[in-house]
Amino acid sequence: MEANINCDLGETSPHCSSENDPTLLTIINTANVACGYHAGDEPTMRRTIKIAKDNNVSIGVHPSFKDPENFGRKRIQLTSQELKQLITEQLELFDKICFEEKYPMTHVKPHGAMNNMACESYEMSKAIGEAIKEYNPELIYMVGAKTEMENAGKDLGLKIACEVFADRNYEDNGLLYSRSKSDALITDPEEALIHTIKMIEEQAIDCKSGKKIPCKVDTICLHGDGKTAVNLAKTLREGLTQKGIHLKKLNDLSNLK
Repeated sequence: MEANINCDLGETSPHCSSENDPTLLTIINTANVACGYHAGDEPTMRRTIKIAKDNNVSIGVHPSFKDPENFGRKRIQLTSQELKQLITEQLELFDKICFEEKYPMTHVKPHGAMNNMACESYEMSKAIGEAIKEYNPELIYMVGAKTEMENAGKDLGLKIACEVFADRNYEDNGLLYSRSKSDALITDPEEALIHTIKMIEEQAIDCKSGKKIPCKVDTICLHGDGKTAVNLAKTLREGLTQKGIHLKKLNDLSNLK
């Protein structure tokens, strides 16, 4: 059985520290790199890409609404064309640096409110997918498992990687608990590991209520900020490896080739 551990990195901002990034890049398989629209900047992108390259970690663009004040977590309504333009701008920006560093990007994963809204909205998911397909149809679209993102990605004929979260609780509809809830995050690494193993082995979303929602699980996300991030990453990698789960870069997963 194969799987992938991904993490959102390069998010230097008043809202988030990237001090864990260099260590996390020695543990995880795939990095989603902020493009400056919600966090990060060009020097941080370049540094993150270089460290990822040194550690054979696949890299992707982590586009967001242009909303650094709220770390991209505020819901913003855009037309499909405006959303496509926003995604394309960030693809171009990131791809330019990847070209200069001679390390190609492999995928796209929306950030924050954009990701949450796309999980609920087929129209948004389709607009994001169209921007990806028009820019480079070989890029992988990282989508929330069992969401409208997955549906749109399939309909567009894109390579899709279905994502679940190691350190987030799920509602019974398969969507993430709102961060406004006190139990939205799973902070104990061992609890997160158990949660993750269940989802990979059962190929199902493990809801907090105990409900199981069958789905494809390709990649596991963990959050890179916070005091437990590095310990969580190590616990996940060691625990999944001990279970005989082969961890690979996103673009090396058999079903995405």
